[in-house]
Amino acid sequence: MLDPKIEQHLALAGVAQAATLVQQVARTGQVDKAACEASLSSILVTDPESPQHVFGSLSNLTVGYRSIVSQLSGKSTSKNAELTRYVASILSLERKLSHRPKALSELSDRISHVQRQLAHIEFDNSQIIGSLASIYSDVISPLAPKIQVAGSTEFLSRPINQQRVRALLLAGVRAAVMWRQMGGRRRQILFARKQIVDSASSALRLIN
Repeated sequence: MLDPKIEQHLALAGVAQAATLVQQVARTGQVDKAACEASLSSILVTDPESPQHVFGSLSNLTVGYRSIVSQLSGKSTSKNAELTRYVASILSLERKLSHRPKALSELSDRISHVQRQLAHIEFDNSQIIGSLASIYSDVISPLAPKIQVAGSTEFLSRPINQQRVRALLLAGVRAAVMWRQMGGRRRQILFARKQIVDSASSALRLIN
């Protein structure tokens, strides 16, 4: 059983991981494959046995936990303003989604459709990434001004990377929904920073 202090902020690590992977794709055209698969898979886990079950093993959130430590610890040299903006935008999107019953219903229906697709094709099939990306474009993105993703035109002009970015933003929103369900609030990032960093550091020690 996972330490409650780690479990409390597990979903926030999911948000941070999605944001970090978006930045990786946009700036390098590459992505941590295991972390990406864990984040995208989490979208389709709609009836988890436990919070950890959403992401599989704790090690699947290594990228997210490292991001939390670098962003929220006292070392200003390691902070990344772009990453902070992505996380804030994802949390803002989730808040808007939570007040739109019609969007929530459509989101549920569309995710169920992707789950049915998996009976016929593998998860890493480009069709699945495309389906997740279109859910973000059709259901989530219209709720707020578009998130401006900064990066290299060389990489962002490729359709597969555009789909990855949108699918990862959807994964970030899914993690943000989970964080709110577990009592997480944006103000905690400001006022409970040490507690969040301690939790992330403890998780990384367990992983290592």
